[in-house]
Amino acid sequence: MVPYAEIITALRQNGLVRSASPVIEPLTGGVSSDIIKIVDGDRCLVVKRALAKLKVKDDWFADTGRNNVEQLFLQRVGAMVPHAVPRLLFADASAGWFAMEYLGGELQNWKTALLRGDATPEHAKQAGELLGTIHRETWGRPAVAREFSTWRNFHQLRVEPYLETSARRVPDLAPWLLAEAASLGQTALALVHGDFSPKNMLVAPGRLVLLDAEVAWYGDPAFDLAFFLTHLHLKGLYHAASPKPYLDLANTFWAAYVAALGATADAELEARTVRLTLCLLLARVHGKSPVEYLTEPHQRDTVTAFVHRHLPRPPMRVADLTSAWLSALPPQ
Repeated sequence: MVPYAEIITALRQNGLVRSASPVIEPLTGGVSSDIIKIVDGDRCLVVKRALAKLKVKDDWFADTGRNNVEQLFLQRVGAMVPHAVPRLLFADASAGWFAMEYLGGELQNWKTALLRGDATPEHAKQAGELLGTIHRETWGRPAVAREFSTWRNFHQLRVEPYLETSARRVPDLAPWLLAEAASLGQTALALVHGDFSPKNMLVAPGRLVLLDAEVAWYGDPAFDLAFFLTHLHLKGLYHAASPKPYLDLANTFWAAYVAALGATADAELEARTVRLTLCLLLARVHGKSPVEYLTEPHQRDTVTAFVHRHLPRPPMRVADLTSAWLSALPPQ
């Protein structure tokens, strides 16, 4: 992280810090950035800076220029859906960090709520509507495509650590994993968040806020859909004694997304989403960023066996994938 004194000096010069001794609190939860909360009297803000080496067991390096990509995403989506992303307050491009508003109060992290057992359908509906809006408003937009021509960054942070690493570690499924990786590199349809998951969402009645857009890329919207659906399916495995509410969230999300996207939501998009969901399920137990809450060997085995069974002949519909997953979960 840039020395805190330099950050405080820059923020003070720009009127964002006023007291002599603001309180600095490191925040946790991510692997790709240093994040601090700054409390300045009755004002709070958050500073974020991308790391060159991510905080995971494997060696995983990425271009810190992704910090600028996240700023662009916040500006683009903030103009589109103002209350759905934090407000950008200040950026130091040369030092590679930016400051944004701190969002507290009644907003809570959705991943934390899901792991606790709170499967609220409203949040899934909000997520589907927001993602459908982002994809619809940027679909086929050359100016947005030029702004987010960030395949190298997306490859470093998503394709290599998830799909290509899993292909090396599960070689009998490599042809399908690498085919999806190649397809992603050849598809440019809409603005993709790249990390659209409950851990990057703050929720409250009537509001959902999307965070952490440093992987943003103009590419295949199926990736956002599959990334999100993967997390809901894995929450169903985590709550295997009562998984249906979490899989119902997947269907609620998909219906809301299709309604928001409109006529563009064709069968090809749904089929790609299902294939990528299968690939990402495997990647979240065999890739460089395994989910931390699946700690039992039988959970990993369940995922691996399911993907082996279905990836060569995947379902065509999200509802069919969800139904098959529910049937495959081990009895409790």
